[in-house]
Amino acid sequence: QVQLVESGGGLVQAGGSLRLSCAASGRTFSSYSMGWFRQAPGKERELVARITSDGRTYETGSVKGRFTISRDNAKNTVYLQMNSLKPEDTAVYYCAAKIQSLLYDTWGQGTQVTVSS
Repeated sequence: QVQLVESGGGLVQAGGSLRLSCAASGRTFSSYSMGWFRQAPGKERELVARITSDGRTYETGSVKGRFTISRDNAKNTVYLQMNSLKPEDTAVYYCAAKIQSLLYDTWGQGTQVTVSS
């Protein structure tokens, strides 16, 4: 069974940067489509960015130009580089993978990102 482990969250001032990492177990990581989601208190979980197995990327409008998703298949890791952070980016960030379906069916435990004003 594939496991996803996020790291890199923390407390940062507005305008600062963080890089989240998501390490995956399994030998077929390169074939997975991966995504980063976030959930702020009282809000629904939302897609932040995604990357396909062949490297195509998408970032949602509110983070476009500030966040970048990437992957290193040799390290079984997907990254989310977050620049120019804003207080409204505060949330628990989750890594997810499409393993056995067209939906995100495998999730990490989440990592807290807090941006202070």
